[in-house]
Amino acid sequence: MKSINFAEKLSKFTDHWSPKVIAEMNDYQFKLAKLEGEFIWHNHPDTDEVFIVIEGSMSIELEDGIVELNAGEMYVVPKGVMHKPFAEKECKIMLVEPRGVVNTGEESSDLTAENDIWI
Repeated sequence: MKSINFAEKLSKFTDHWSPKVIAEMNDYQFKLAKLEGEFIWHNHPDTDEVFIVIEGSMSIELEDGIVELNAGEMYVVPKGVMHKPFAEKECKIMLVEPRGVVNTGEESSDLTAENDIWI
């Protein structure tokens, strides 16, 4: 029985847009990621997606506006909603989503990360 330290886990990788699993609860995974620059437009047709900002700031562009997030804030993107995350400077986040969710949804991109990578 050991607690999970976000800073320690975040220090184990440097790549951007490549979520790493740190825990599971039922069928949900808790993933840490580092973001910088722009991602791609995508959606997740079968699930909501939670963005929790640990350090830094980011934005999520939606078809009808932009959500700005800073450290200590979160946003839930409803399932099926097209969105494009971006961060001007490196931002450290936690994602909460069902096991098996691919970071680019059904879109294929050079930003599509390998799934289910644990740190």
